[in-house]
Amino acid sequence: MDREELIRSLVVANNTKIVLVVLDGFGGAPFKEGKTELEYANTPNLDALAEKSEIGLVHPIMPGITPGSGPSHLALFGYDPLKYEIGRGVLENLGLGVDLEPGDIAIRGNFCTVKEESGKLIVVDRRAGRIPTEENKRLISKLQGAIKEIDGVEITFTSGMEHRFALRLRGEGLKAGVPDTDPQKTGREPIEPKPLTPEAQRLAQVLKKLLGRAREVLKEEPKANFILLRGISELPRIPSVKELFGLNAAAIATYPMYKGLAKLVGMELLEVQGSTIAHEIECMEKHWGKYDFFYLHVKKTDSYGEDGNFDAKVKVIEEFDAYLPRILKLNPHVLAITGDHSTPSVLKSHSWHPNPFLLYSRYVIPSGIREFNERSCSKGNLRIYYAVEAMPLLLANALRLKKYGA
Repeated sequence: MDREELIRSLVVANNTKIVLVVLDGFGGAPFKEGKTELEYANTPNLDALAEKSEIGLVHPIMPGITPGSGPSHLALFGYDPLKYEIGRGVLENLGLGVDLEPGDIAIRGNFCTVKEESGKLIVVDRRAGRIPTEENKRLISKLQGAIKEIDGVEITFTSGMEHRFALRLRGEGLKAGVPDTDPQKTGREPIEPKPLTPEAQRLAQVLKKLLGRAREVLKEEPKANFILLRGISELPRIPSVKELFGLNAAAIATYPMYKGLAKLVGMELLEVQGSTIAHEIECMEKHWGKYDFFYLHVKKTDSYGEDGNFDAKVKVIEEFDAYLPRILKLNPHVLAITGDHSTPSVLKSHSWHPNPFLLYSRYVIPSGIREFNERSCSKGNLRIYYAVEAMPLLLANALRLKKYGA
């Protein structure tokens, strides 16, 4: 019996409610005055709750491994991220409401800025200055009008937020197996689509033609004059949180990728009337009686970390702290607060650093540490463990797991 089968065999139903708050890119590394963003932030509510909670640090995958958002979220949801590999393109498309069928190729795209040097394209901004979403919609309409089909493959563009978009390819003979075209750093050429397997040859050829056409369509644009393709993937089969954990789960998120991930594991997507933390909490309050598990995602901690904007990331943490009493007022039986991965401003990227983790319920043995940050969590009673082990703890504290063995 593997871990997944064990948890499934022990699950019992009841009326308890679990809240999992994921502040994207929550963790950090020393930067300003030798402090991380969380250490620097003024967080009286988180600190007070930490004293009554179990706290620790979690590795999303394993020590030293820098994770993407997909596998790190899967781990928090209780899925082994090494067993279930889900492409970012699938998540982006599902999050934007794009219908995916077996055999479709799903891609997450970035608008970018390139310049020509000695006959070569060089990426000077991988996110095209984070163009406004309205500008994104105009550009997607322009691309879709010009590129509907390539070599018998139907091409569907879908606008996302800021510089992001989704791309679906539907046609015969397509097989994933082409790496990202994003070079990950400025000053480099976009990577040409090349197949990793013979089966992916047709897809690589179609993508090469698509990128050529996209360049012609966008070349006169001042910022978003090219596109980068990421997470080129196919729809996987993954059991739902209902099947595995018996949870009637809802997701509260504003960015497409996280909606897509939640939808993939069978969570119901709740419509948020706005994009702020306050709007997300209002959504949870409105639907509190309908679900027993709520996943609430806060994005901007990650965005500002990637931008290297330490002060802005601090402000988002402080904003969440100010709203924490509203979540506590709902009186969840179990509340967990953590990040999917760390995004230190000093690195301007995801990192391998473990994430601070707080677990509150009436059954925890409190840490007694009145501080919630990376250093205090390293001394907490949960110590350092793996994110995939968090879900059994949430279920146990919600009295949703029966005894194992005689």
